[in-house]
Amino acid sequence: MLRFILSRLLQAIPVLLVVITATFLLVRCAPGGPFSAEKAVPPEVVRALEAQYRLDQPIWQQYLSYLGDLAHGEFGPSFRYPGRTVNELIAGGLPITAELAFYAMLVAILIGVCAGVIAALRPNTPQDYLPMSAAMLGICMPSFLMGPLLVLVFGIWLEWLPVSGWGELAGDKILPAITLGTGYAAYIARLSRGGMLEVMTQDYIRTARAKGLPERVVVLKHALRGGLIPVVAFLGPAFAGLLSGSFVVETIFQIPGLGRFYVQAAFNRDYTMILGTTVFFATLIVLFNLLSDIVAVWINPKLRHQLSRSR
Repeated sequence: MLRFILSRLLQAIPVLLVVITATFLLVRCAPGGPFSAEKAVPPEVVRALEAQYRLDQPIWQQYLSYLGDLAHGEFGPSFRYPGRTVNELIAGGLPITAELAFYAMLVAILIGVCAGVIAALRPNTPQDYLPMSAAMLGICMPSFLMGPLLVLVFGIWLEWLPVSGWGELAGDKILPAITLGTGYAAYIARLSRGGMLEVMTQDYIRTARAKGLPERVVVLKHALRGGLIPVVAFLGPAFAGLLSGSFVVETIFQIPGLGRFYVQAAFNRDYTMILGTTVFFATLIVLFNLLSDIVAVWINPKLRHQLSRSR
């Protein structure tokens, strides 16, 4: 297992290097700059600002300097928030974004697993077609459409839930969590159905039924663990996707999370904020992928046996 983890970490290094390089070049190629403004700025002021943030250096020197900062865990100062670093801005917005992603993941798991298991128990029947059709609808409907629809129905027409903000009340978190988690619930439902259909045909399931065990015990105690292996493998990148994909939802519901800083950085051409947030989320995606692979190996005896034989 240790060898497996080390190999995956070594594979992640060139991936992150490609992400850093591509993002660095793209933000530099974008028109305008971090100090472009509608009001004319004296040239000497612009030169002083560029010297302060090392923008007067050649591109290759800026790139190497940025890699050196990353090696020390520093994302650099923000161009649009004087006196604050990108590390501080990420630390301030991440807890809210992580809380939103956690609630969205709960929604996705609850809806997705229940729908997938129900569909797998009666394949090719209305009990299968209805949840899978709803899952396909959830996959096809983007969050920028789902969010306004939920706001219109539950916030404006019915007036049951608040339409914006992120306070102490639980009602503030329902609509954003459903909006963000619905798409992932659809994927989990399809993965759960496929995994359960495969497991339900195994010999040990037929043996459990032959012993006279109730269907509930067969499903929950014997089939569910193996049938949810594809879901477990999906949860790692899904949670990273929820973290990095919450920008639209945070904008719709006016949530003061990390997505707010990222969107503003894109409009303001805040190079360090764009780079820091992108690298941070890319690292999270790599780590959550690794974590999901480890959990999948741990719960699947076949994978553990394959790893032990490959040593």
